[in-house]
Amino acid sequence: MIFDGLQIRKLETLKQRLKFFFESILWKKMYKSVVYKGDELLGQVEIYAQEQQQEEENKNKKKRVIDEIVKEIRISHFSQTSERCPPLAVLHTITSVGVCFKMEESTSSTTKISSSQQESPLHLLHSSCIQENKTAVMHLGGEELHLVAMPSRSNERQYPCFWGFSVAPGLYDSCLVMLNLRCLGIVFDLDETLIVANTMRSFEDRIDALQRKISTEVDPQRIIGMLSEVKRYQDDKNILKQYVENDQVVENGKVIKTQSEVVPALSDNHQPMVRPLIRLQEKNIILTRINPQIRDTSVLVRLRPAWEDLRSYLTARGRKRFEVYVCTMAERDYALEMWRLLDPESNLINSKELLDRIVCVKSGLRKSLFNVFQDGICHPKMALVIDDRLKVWDERDQSRVHVVPAFAPYYAPQAEV
Repeated sequence: MIFDGLQIRKLETLKQRLKFFFESILWKKMYKSVVYKGDELLGQVEIYAQEQQQEEENKNKKKRVIDEIVKEIRISHFSQTSERCPPLAVLHTITSVGVCFKMEESTSSTTKISSSQQESPLHLLHSSCIQENKTAVMHLGGEELHLVAMPSRSNERQYPCFWGFSVAPGLYDSCLVMLNLRCLGIVFDLDETLIVANTMRSFEDRIDALQRKISTEVDPQRIIGMLSEVKRYQDDKNILKQYVENDQVVENGKVIKTQSEVVPALSDNHQPMVRPLIRLQEKNIILTRINPQIRDTSVLVRLRPAWEDLRSYLTARGRKRFEVYVCTMAERDYALEMWRLLDPESNLINSKELLDRIVCVKSGLRKSLFNVFQDGICHPKMALVIDDRLKVWDERDQSRVHVVPAFAPYYAPQAEV
């Protein structure tokens, strides 16, 4: 069927009417309020709340926002300028409840078609926010209210219109800094993702478990594979045994002694310590002691071979591409030492931020990006997780997890080469 010009115009008119009809449904409930910038009165406004079905938690949060702003809206400051992303896109990304309300200049004080309207304080505020790509901010209890200037039309004439978003204090500015720098969040798991570490006890347990499997296995090829795996475990166990007993190892007839490495205090509540380390570069092995005073805390650590390349990429050309975090189910002292071995120059995580950036999850609990980003510098929707397991993460975060094959240097030593 071919449409002529008149039919097309009729369809466009119908489309516009439907659009305004649905908008009137979405923004049905109206309240009156006034807007101040500091102590300066900018004008009276009409607040339109959304009426569509919502989750109860979101509905209650939006109601609390409306209850506050009906009294008055007092702008305390403006956000920084967004250099790359429109404020609307940023807030849609980081808010948990979406748009809280729509705000328009009140028709009771002046008509939207009058020429004086174009110079009203609210219109100047609206123009300033659009031109400078910024938001107007109001403190709202434990939240921040951001007013985003929106292009809007009524009877084909421009008039001031804002959308209101409620977010955690400082979250918008911190996320904007990252976006302006083209920097996002990345969260690493440790064990079997970036490293594999064993104590004398864990070596013995793994060797015993494999030998029991071998005793019941009937497939000759699988037996050969498991015997090779046992041999690799035994070789590394012997290296660790020398380190535990003598603070040295013999490698290719050469005696390699420990080197003392000073670990600076991470806070006023911590003391600096000296750890005895041996680095076997050719084997990608590091021998360290979690508690320098207790030899039983000695561990043999294998670093994932591709880690060096990834670390170089994360800091290429001196520009930080990601804000780096660690989320692990390991104990804290162990996790801090493993990360020190992975990032010895503190290029990925500043030493002053380590205690906040390395998050240890108790056994039996799931990992959560909400807990990782408690400092408010990043939002879960702006982060990528690197882990060898998906199900250890909260269901809400699983879509952000990039699952990598588990690092298995004893089972498949050639897989990483």
